[in-house]
Amino acid sequence: MANDEGENDSHSSEQLARLIRQCLTEGASVEIDGLGAFIPDAQAGFRFQPRNRPQVFVAYVQEDAAAAERLYEDLETCGFDPWLDRRKLLPGQNWPRSIEEAIGTSDFFLACFSRQSLKKRGGFQAEIRYALECTQRIPLDDIFLIPARLDACIVPFRIRNETQYIDLFPDWDRGFRRMVTAMRRQRNRHAAG
Repeated sequence: MANDEGENDSHSSEQLARLIRQCLTEGASVEIDGLGAFIPDAQAGFRFQPRNRPQVFVAYVQEDAAAAERLYEDLETCGFDPWLDRRKLLPGQNWPRSIEEAIGTSDFFLACFSRQSLKKRGGFQAEIRYALECTQRIPLDDIFLIPARLDACIVPFRIRNETQYIDLFPDWDRGFRRMVTAMRRQRNRHAAG
């Protein structure tokens, strides 16, 4: 049985390598979440660009998709690597596993709270619970979970009891700047330490 598993792993690795080579030959980049990207290069054939931008997982409910998309665009413009399911998940991908992996490898988890998100059951709630579990593994003074209010909702007690939230209303730009400042300070603390 062990040989079969080894052969399957080898076969899967070979398929993945062929797919990456094909994409690079066609001029497309290949991004591997959490690691970086293989990028076509005229001289070397390709080069690997390690991930050096802080990854921000954006958690939201479908009703708040427009705000999540705006956050994605704004974060990308500010030099972050946002992770948004509708932008990152591929057809056929095991999405629960991929989302958990993205949360676990992200530098920050941005939870978009709204009146809609608080009354809805499903993936958003599971993502919040997993992010809270991840916070148990990081130093107490590190910033990871960033609750952001999209409207005048009440942030769940378990979160607001320990974590300062940010308001992205009524002044989106002001709230967004404060959030980015907090994330940059956290990154600078890590770079210095």
